[in-house]
Amino acid sequence: MVRVGLLVRLRAKAGKEAEVARFLEGALPAAQAETQTRVWFAIRLGETEFGIFDAFPDDAGRQAHLGGPIAAALMKRASELLAEPPRIERVDVLAAKTTG
Repeated sequence: MVRVGLLVRLRAKAGKEAEVARFLEGALPAAQAETQTRVWFAIRLGETEFGIFDAFPDDAGRQAHLGGPIAAALMKRASELLAEPPRIERVDVLAAKTTG
């Protein structure tokens, strides 16, 4: 069961949209390797806006993810790829449907 999550909004710099999309697509194996990351989506919200939504059973899992390789790689490339810092929102999951 997932109880908490993260909603991260990313705005690509002009001309960097394809690179942001490739970065997010390439992050999937790292997300799959995180045992506490139960749900992970990389999404496109518009021409220059992207997002990540992920969910965890508890805050310890969420914290582990924030300290993990995806967050580190994103922060390392943020100034190169993003027009503004990532907007990271901690959310509570009220209800969820997940299937294997």
